[in-house]
Amino acid sequence: MSAALLPKPQMRGLLARRMKFHLIGAFVVSMGSAVLYKFAVAEPRKQAYADFYRNYDPMKDFEAMKAAGVLESAPAKKCW
Repeated sequence: MSAALLPKPQMRGLLARRMKFHLIGAFVVSMGSAVLYKFAVAEPRKQAYADFYRNYDPMKDFEAMKAAGVLESAPAKKCW
């Protein structure tokens, strides 16, 4: 008797309906992740590089490394 009271489950088109729901959800989550990564990681990193290279003097850095003895191919003192 209780079997007559329960509605029949939908079998036709069930996979297509669930697939549409999950594809839309996956698209929304992936786009949200991409936007979050862009504004939380990529833009601050780009700004940090721009700030670093704004006042960067490569010759001054080279001379400091040469004086510290980090560079073996460049002698710390002039040999000539």
